[in-house]
Amino acid sequence: MFRKERHSVSDLKVHLVCVTKYRKNILTGEGLEIIKNSFDTVAKKMNFKILEFNGEADHVHAAIEYPPKLSISQIVNHLKGVSSRSYGAAGYKKPHKTALWSPSYFVASVGGAPLEVLKQYIQNQKSP
Repeated sequence: MFRKERHSVSDLKVHLVCVTKYRKNILTGEGLEIIKNSFDTVAKKMNFKILEFNGEADHVHAAIEYPPKLSISQIVNHLKGVSSRSYGAAGYKKPHKTALWSPSYFVASVGGAPLEVLKQYIQNQKSP
């Protein structure tokens, strides 16, 4: 499904993985629920969608659909910041004094046609 905005139509989706600081195994089911809720809150405020969310003791996965006006780094910074504060405010211990997350992350675009199909489509366009 396409996202229709005033001046754009887009289909931007990514798979995001965030790991805990020092890859510590600290996330429990309750902790993951707090993080999921904070991700949902950020998504609503910034006008993007968390399509799927899950995690393990040392990392979380999220499928995200977002508008072209947002950058991945903006999204990740807000998700990590808000979730880290929410996690600490709920009384959970962080692996570092103030940080829940490692500063790094993994992100990959998902969906749409495979690259070879897209290349072939572009090559087959007729010039005027």
